[in-house]
Amino acid sequence: MGILFKITQITVVLFLFGMLMGCDDPKEISSFNPNHWEDHYADPEVLGLLKDSLQNGKTYLSIYSHIYSFTLEKSQNLTAMVSLRNVSDSDTIYISKADYYNTKGELIRSYFEKPIQLKPVETVEIVIDETDEHGGSGANFIFEWTTKATTPEPIFEAVMTSLRGSQGLSFTTQGRRIE
Repeated sequence: MGILFKITQITVVLFLFGMLMGCDDPKEISSFNPNHWEDHYADPEVLGLLKDSLQNGKTYLSIYSHIYSFTLEKSQNLTAMVSLRNVSDSDTIYISKADYYNTKGELIRSYFEKPIQLKPVETVEIVIDETDEHGGSGANFIFEWTTKATTPEPIFEAVMTSLRGSQGLSFTTQGRRIE
């Protein structure tokens, strides 16, 4: 009986060790952790010196976290890839806000703490993971930006995608200036 008890103990310990080793850390949803903005933060002194020669704008961009399939009860989650694009080949632009809202118009998250800058023809992205269901079918972004008066406005676009087996789905949206 003593040897059977020891074998059982060893088996339980090995089983638990195997379970612990086989467990993966839960994957963080990348859209919850906007990570690369530090490299793009604008120098506040430069912005202060330029403020009299800059124009401000605001752009709305629709996003779809999911779309309906067949009926209102069936939906398919999507990954949204949002591009913030400086289309000027000579001037830096500044983006002071990237706020993400859900279908009800409630703020889900803000993507940076202070203004970022985009060098000429630079693009940065925000990715809303397929597993991030907070936005819904009517999700959207509001971007606030600043440029020189002679600089083209930035472009804000989104590509929504989903892949299931051999089926693929993708479509785009473009931002619209609202202010």
